[in-house]
This record gives sequence, structure tokens and C-alpha cells, in this order.
Amino acid sequence: MGLKVGIARDERFLEHKTGHFHPEHPNRLTSIYRMIDQEFSGRVIDFKPEPASLEHIERVHTPGHIRQMLKTAELRLTSLAPDTPVSATSYLAAWLAVGACLKGVDCLIGRECDAFFALVRPPGHHALPDRAGGFCLFNNIAIAALYAIEKYKLERILVIDWDIHHGNGIHDFFYEDRRVLYLSTHDLMLYPYSGEIDQTGKGTGEGYTINIPLDRSFSDDDAIYLYQEILTPLIRNYKPQLIMIAAGFDAHADDPIGRSRLTEKTYAGITALLVRLRNTYGPFPLLFSLEGGYDQRSLTQSVKAVLAELINEHETESNASTPSQDAIALVKSVQATHARYGVLK
Repeated sequence: MGLKVGIARDERFLEHKTGHFHPEHPNRLTSIYRMIDQEFSGRVIDFKPEPASLEHIERVHTPGHIRQMLKTAELRLTSLAPDTPVSATSYLAAWLAVGACLKGVDCLIGRECDAFFALVRPPGHHALPDRAGGFCLFNNIAIAALYAIEKYKLERILVIDWDIHHGNGIHDFFYEDRRVLYLSTHDLMLYPYSGEIDQTGKGTGEGYTINIPLDRSFSDDDAIYLYQEILTPLIRNYKPQLIMIAAGFDAHADDPIGRSRLTEKTYAGITALLVRLRNTYGPFPLLFSLEGGYDQRSLTQSVKAVLAELINEHETESNASTPSQDAIALVKSVQATHARYGVLK
């Protein structure tokens, strides 16, 4: 039986203006919203997000960074980092993006839906407590995870980051916190050039960070195999109470920024795997938040593939993948790195 799926969308996200030639452009969302109206009308539940409160933002970000964000309302166009331009209304979109993720947490914990996709911009996984960067202003998922921990007393949240860029903001914020297990697959040769396999957490968070640098030659079969081999024991052993997905789609072969060979088949395959694992070890709620993906067609098709798997009335069977030897070796390396922690046994 398919999942009850909620989405958050809002035209105010389009008011974050980055310039005509910047890849993180409002058209990313207009294309997705149009597709949803055409393909999923009446099949998903629309939820109206509201801006997060200052109190929620302050849980992750410094007063100085928040003041800097608010000051941008006085300027038609400026930059918070060399790659991160903002307009006078960007601050509102950023507050709203966080609010959409908080709305998702409330809807999921309140069982109004089984899965929730926050179709937002700006993205968030690179945002650090004291500064923006990598197109990201506030760290949407980090704030939402802390909100879920504090409001609903959750003790085990799994964050899966399949964006091709390492989510250094989420990674760093929870690096010493075992309440959030962060799993990222990424290209080390792309911004922010972090996420080595031997970075596994620190202090009470040791063993609760899993970094998996991907080879650019990996195929869909390689990626799906990797996630099957890692997520199955991880979810069985960690028993997450909530899974949050930093859903970036810039590992797609058609993306102008990523350098990978994947297609929407990968995102459909991972989503189908999560649904199967939910049916076996759950029912844990699933919160997706849009991160990267800068080719409109491939981004829209990838989001469509994810939603189709979530609402599929018949569980998708696992298709045997044919991984490369490099993918098999990478899985073994990840397992060996984390063998002493137990979560991947």
C-alpha cells in the first residue's frame, strides 16, 4: 500500500532572486510545481508552510549570522558568500524554507502523513552556524532535526544526504551528537571538499557519522547497491525514529554542476528501498527536503520519480543490481571503517 504523502510548496520561495545566470534559480521550483499539478493532483496533500520563529533559527545559527541575514532586506542584491547571492526578499524565503521543514516534522509526528517533501529554496545543508555558503542560507535540516529532538523527545534521527556535495553544515553540527546519525554520499572533488571516509564522529557522536566518497564513474546500479548494503543493516540496528533526506539531485548525469553519471533511476531505487525498509523495520516517518539539482528537466524528473515511489500502491520489488568491483570495494571499505561501532553489522 502506498504512503500518504504531504508536500510543502509556496510561491514565496520564488522571491529568492539570485540573478539570471545563477544555477540556484527560481525556475527550479516552478518546473517542479508545474509537474506536481500535472502528475500528482489529488494524490499528495498540500501543506502551507509558515516562516520559522527566531527562536528556532537561533538553536543552530549565531545572532551575528541572523542579523546579517536580516540586513539583506535593505539591499536589492548582495552576496553572503562568493557563490551565494541574495536579494531583498531572500531572508523571507530562507525563514520559510526552515518553516516548511518544521511543518513536515509536525505533520509526520502527528501522523497526518507518512512521508513529507519540503519543496523549498534556498537549500540548506552547507549553511554553518555563523555563515552562509554553497547557495545555502539557513541549515533547514539541522534546525528541523534539533526541533524534532527538543519538541518530540526523539533520540535517534537518521539523516541521509544524497546530494553530490558533502553537507558540511549538517555534518559539523551533529559530529559529536549521537542523537543524529549523518550518512552522506558525495564527490570529494566538489565543494566543500570535505567528508573523508575516516571522519566517523567524535566524543559521544563517534560512529554516528558515515561519509562515503563516490567514484564519478559509478552507475545507477552501483549507487543502488551501495545504499542497499549500507542502509539495510544501518536501519535495522539504529532503529531510527525519523529519517530525514537531504534530497539534492545534482548527481544526475545531466546536471551542469555535478560530475556524476547517475539518473533518476538511482533516486527511485533509494526511495523504493526506504519504503521497503520502512515496511520491515518501521514505520518510521520520512522527511525529504530539497537541496541541489540545477538542470530543470532532470531535477523535475528526479522529484517525480521519488514521489511516484512513495505513493506507489504496490510495493516495488527489489531488482537485482549488477555493481562494479569498485562499488563492491567501497562498500567493504565503509563496513571495515565502521566495524567497531556495530551499526553496519
